[in-house]
Amino acid sequence: METIACPDCDLLQRIPPLPLGGKARCGRCSKTLATRRSDTLDRTLALTIAAAIALIVANTMPLMGLSAVGRESSTTIIGGAHEMWLQGSQITAVIVAFCAVIAPAGHVLFLLTVLLAIRRPPAPRWVGELLRLAHFMEPWSMTEVMMLGILVALFKIAQLATVLPGIGMYAAGLFVVLVAAILVSFDPHEVWQRVAWADGESPPTLSDTASDPAGAR
Repeated sequence: METIACPDCDLLQRIPPLPLGGKARCGRCSKTLATRRSDTLDRTLALTIAAAIALIVANTMPLMGLSAVGRESSTTIIGGAHEMWLQGSQITAVIVAFCAVIAPAGHVLFLLTVLLAIRRPPAPRWVGELLRLAHFMEPWSMTEVMMLGILVALFKIAQLATVLPGIGMYAAGLFVVLVAAILVSFDPHEVWQRVAWADGESPPTLSDTASDPAGAR
């Protein structure tokens, strides 16, 4: 069971494992304390696979191209970071590579591994460590900040050269949308309920726990 303090009336109460689609309400003020959405893990897995594909495309295909006075050039996300390194901006290059490539890739990879490992509960205990690593990588994944910077640069460069958005640009935009959808649909409590305990035992099922005063339905 999980102990939660009601955000409205501060009543401390224990929440039993909820059935799919169930909600737990405060026994004093009826504030919704917890919900358990149905098919949250399958939906998140599908979104994570799509995000992984979008991220691969965004980092392997040209992000955008420039055409000026008869000359054309294009680059990728990692190619832009490499060019910064060659131009002497090593610190900026490392930050861009980490926040736009390494952190998003780590977040998606850890989350995808977790979602695949829990398909047959009880999941191994190392799933919890990967879930913590995914949570650590999440705030460092700043693809949306990079996209905003690119859009600002496009408006400025458009006055000097012809800008040609590449497939990588659309893939990066799709990746930002998919990550937002993952954060909305993912319920980490579903993962923890499937992880094996430290003594090797399986997590308790709903029938193994007693009912609680907090209203669950």
